[in-house]
Amino acid sequence: MTSAKEKLNTLAERDRKTIWHQISSYNETKRPMVVQKGEGAWITDHEGNRYLDGMSGLWCVNVGYGREELADAAAEQMKKLAYVPMTQSHEPAIRLAEKLNELLEGEYKIFYSNSGSDANEVAFKLARQYHQQNDEPSRFKFISRYRAYHGSSMGALSATGQALRKYKYEPLVPGFLHIAPPDNYRRPAGQSVEDYNVKCALEFEEKIIWEQKETIAGIIMEPLITGGGVLIPHPVYVKKVQEICRRHGVLLIIDEVICGFGRTGRVFGHQHFGIKPDIITMAKGLTSAYLPLSVTAIRKDIYDRFDSEEENSHFRHVNTFGGNPSACAVALKNLEIIERENLVDRSAQLGERLLKELVDLREHPHVGDIRGLGFLLGIELVENKESKEPASNERMAAIVGACKEIGLIIGKNGDTVAGFNNVLTVSPPLSCTDEDVDFIIAVLKKVFNEIK
Repeated sequence: MTSAKEKLNTLAERDRKTIWHQISSYNETKRPMVVQKGEGAWITDHEGNRYLDGMSGLWCVNVGYGREELADAAAEQMKKLAYVPMTQSHEPAIRLAEKLNELLEGEYKIFYSNSGSDANEVAFKLARQYHQQNDEPSRFKFISRYRAYHGSSMGALSATGQALRKYKYEPLVPGFLHIAPPDNYRRPAGQSVEDYNVKCALEFEEKIIWEQKETIAGIIMEPLITGGGVLIPHPVYVKKVQEICRRHGVLLIIDEVICGFGRTGRVFGHQHFGIKPDIITMAKGLTSAYLPLSVTAIRKDIYDRFDSEEENSHFRHVNTFGGNPSACAVALKNLEIIERENLVDRSAQLGERLLKELVDLREHPHVGDIRGLGFLLGIELVENKESKEPASNERMAAIVGACKEIGLIIGKNGDTVAGFNNVLTVSPPLSCTDEDVDFIIAVLKKVFNEIK
């Protein structure tokens, strides 16, 4: 008879033999973590070890694990109608589009895909076609920011400003440009945060002018850079970027893939800044990752430019699984849970508490900065506070590993820009209990007290 221990070892060996893990180093000896179940903010591995998932998977399990309501919604819809392509339609897709417009407080047309990368690819394609059909065929370039992440497919990767994610996959798609992001921690000495952010925003305008404004199709940016280091702009920055876009006829694409659905303490991150984007992309928290689904929301007047008798004027893009009926049903139930449990307000409250309770970490010799918006936190580590030299990979790994040893999974902005992979990230489920937050705080304080 096979023992329990042998079964566990066999499972790990089967994994090692057959699976190529995402964004992981080649390692035939490393023992994989095989997750067996999840409940609330906690996951349990195949050996029975429990961990608080301080990263919500990949910034996505907003309502937490084990929600039977979501499983039931998927099953009920599957029994009724498992699939129809979105060349046609179905009721959950219609209801979800209506709900998203309500949350966006605007009039948008909703295009369904599977992932954040897909949603951004749609945005780039339709923006180029829009300008063609708006009698501005020379507009094909997009401006993004260094350190930003917009996906791993070739167009979305071209927009991404993380050199390590691109290395060995180039050349990528032409027409993607980058400027520096606002990094308030590293702003020039003596410059106010507001003045610095205005200067950073004006770099978009400078790039538009240098590149000839008639060639610029759009600007894409997250409301705050998340996976690239939790870089949070001053409100003046985002408003200024929108002004620049409108002045030069450039479309503003806001990537809400991580920031959306309560993560920042508002339904959408851009709502902190009082702007109305032309195009909005979203995924992850839309279904809390229970099923794959993403959205590209397009301003109605942009959609109207596709109303033409001219041949090939329709948007020639299809996605087999985008807008799957069960995924849309899950999204609707997920949004119902977020509203019923006031998880957007809860996100703001928990994030405020997290920042307040961890303020003492600023005294640690290797903590350069702590910053957050909603239930999203970044802790920037340095080797030297005076020089702000970014912390080594070894120091980062030691802290992430020490947290995991005592039951807390946190992240870091790995594989982004050489020398700047020095920001720890914390993005737990919005449904965390007060006791869960106590645990997060206790573990972080313990680890930083012990590792100098």
